[in-house]
Amino acid sequence: MAWAILGIAVITEICWALSLKWAALRGTWTASIIPIALSFVNMGLLALAMRGISAGTAYAVWTGLGAVGVIIFGTIFFKEQVNPVQMGFMALIIVGVVGTKLFAQA
Repeated sequence: MAWAILGIAVITEICWALSLKWAALRGTWTASIIPIALSFVNMGLLALAMRGISAGTAYAVWTGLGAVGVIIFGTIFFKEQVNPVQMGFMALIIVGVVGTKLFAQA
């Protein structure tokens, strides 16, 4: 169950980071409410996942997949550019996350 919660936290992390970009582009104070609300949900889910997964493992998976997700969806929604070298390093992050999950104690 902790891994499912962590998966939801990763999705929330991606939405949170993208909402920061969106709020910055909108430039209104009210647009800032969304990333603020998502940050509370995000941290709550991460904390809940850490009840069943070690802090280091949960944080590594959360940040790694969150970073890759933000890059992928940043290219889709905000037309940000990613070069082949960056894609290679993103693949290394995913390998690291998979290895962290495979060898986790929980």
